[in-house]
Amino acid sequence: MSEYDNTNSGTLFKNDKGDNEKRPDYTGKLDVNGKEFKLSAWIKVGKNGGKQFLSLKVQPANESRPIIPALQAIEEEDDIPF
Repeated sequence: MSEYDNTNSGTLFKNDKGDNEKRPDYTGKLDVNGKEFKLSAWIKVGKNGGKQFLSLKVQPANESRPIIPALQAIEEEDDIPF
């Protein structure tokens, strides 16, 4: 039996939001050309016509929250005068 190829596919699972309504309704993983991403989805309702849709967010799976650019520049600078 051969192993399933997950390349260029993904999955979403219903998320237990608990008491935080800002958490995504669904979370999962997505593979694009062999690179893994975290996938989040929120169920939203459109303003015109009230149709439901999914709003998505994709970010690299191994990336933590981004460093603030100003702090990153300071960290990269070698000649701090103090």
